[in-house]
Amino acid sequence: MTLSVNDLAITRGGLVVLDGLSFVLPAGQALVVRGPNGIGKTTLLRTLAGLQPPLRGQITGNDDTIAYAGHADGIKPTLSVRENLDFWANVFGTHDITPALRAYDLEELSERAAGTLSAGQKRRLGLSRLLVTGRRIWVLDEPTVSLDSNAVEMFASAVRAHLAGGGSALIATHINLGLEAGLLDVTPFRAQPAPLDDFDGVFL
Repeated sequence: MTLSVNDLAITRGGLVVLDGLSFVLPAGQALVVRGPNGIGKTTLLRTLAGLQPPLRGQITGNDDTIAYAGHADGIKPTLSVRENLDFWANVFGTHDITPALRAYDLEELSERAAGTLSAGQKRRLGLSRLLVTGRRIWVLDEPTVSLDSNAVEMFASAVRAHLAGGGSALIATHINLGLEAGLLDVTPFRAQPAPLDDFDGVFL
């Protein structure tokens, strides 16, 4: 499944942040999204995941194929690690959560309440949800936050396996994950501020 974006414009807080963005993400490949803080990377990923509409442009290949992982871990603190994964497996119609537990070294924590986990353990649980979705395109916003070096390698290994199986990944990150990936620098697509007709317009 290929994700294709053509002449995309997106807004945050009513202001255009990125404009004229086009790219293609084929199956089996990864793209790393780069750009300075505040440029609109998170807004872009949320738009691709269908969480907000674009201002204009076309996105194809994202219907029921994207699994999104944002800044929040997306876990239920009163449920155990296993119960969290079972919940998401049921939502997406999958069954076996064992590979997800194994990929992020969560077997020994499987009966622990998610709310009692450390920040890094919660992040690992949040990322392990991707493995039970069955979705072919992963859209990931700073996925390695709170992870130590061992957990970063767990994540990178999970992405490599996903790509090898014909999946794809779009990852906003500032660290080197050791992945074979293309680079999508959104800096050239920063929207220009709308011109003001007169000085008084600054205060409107």
